[in-house]
Amino acid sequence: MAATIPNDEHLEDGHEHHGPPYHQFESIEQQNECYMVGMWTFLVTEVMFFGALFLTYCLFRWRYSADFTAAHEELNVTLGATNTAILLFSSFTMVMAVHHAQLKQRMKVFPYLGITVLCACGFLAIKYVEYSQKFEHHLFPGQNFLHALPGETINPLEHLHGANPNAAQLFYSMYFAMTGLHAIHILIGIIVIGVLGLFWYKENPLVTEDFMPTEMVGLYWHFVDLVWIFLFPLFYLIPK
Repeated sequence: MAATIPNDEHLEDGHEHHGPPYHQFESIEQQNECYMVGMWTFLVTEVMFFGALFLTYCLFRWRYSADFTAAHEELNVTLGATNTAILLFSSFTMVMAVHHAQLKQRMKVFPYLGITVLCACGFLAIKYVEYSQKFEHHLFPGQNFLHALPGETINPLEHLHGANPNAAQLFYSMYFAMTGLHAIHILIGIIVIGVLGLFWYKENPLVTEDFMPTEMVGLYWHFVDLVWIFLFPLFYLIPK
């Protein structure tokens, strides 16, 4: 059985450390392999799910190229770029959390997890601002798409920038579907990372004696960030 190393003690060899394997595993290598196989299986299903949406988007964009280009001009590139920077920074803080989890430096893991959660909340706050603008301009797909309410002086057609209304509704259908699904994954990430941080704060042996749960959460978060790296140019940076 491996000797227990104090949580915040500096590890001179700089290598990751495990507690003993759980009773159902023969070795720590087998335990870690099960972690990895399970997590990557889950991520593959997520890739297939998002992949179908990306394929649908590409087909519609090929069919309605000019209209998608015109409709995308209503999106705020500055806010989208800001969210991109936020998620990239959150990936860095997640990497640092995993790194210190490998070294069992509890007091360094918890702050990095907290920063990651704050970045995720900032991302959702900016996305809320973007969604609010689309609802205000009646660009949410459905029965009231482009229909101003009685007494409103706004002309929703001005926000299409010349795009065909039917094609524009397809564009915003894909926009809300894909970015909304991504936002749900961000929200799930906030909950999971928050629970993980609570475990570290309370020195739960489930995470303090084995860094793999932290690393698995990190893999999920990197996947969520990677999806946005594709969404940002597809919706916000369509070339003319």
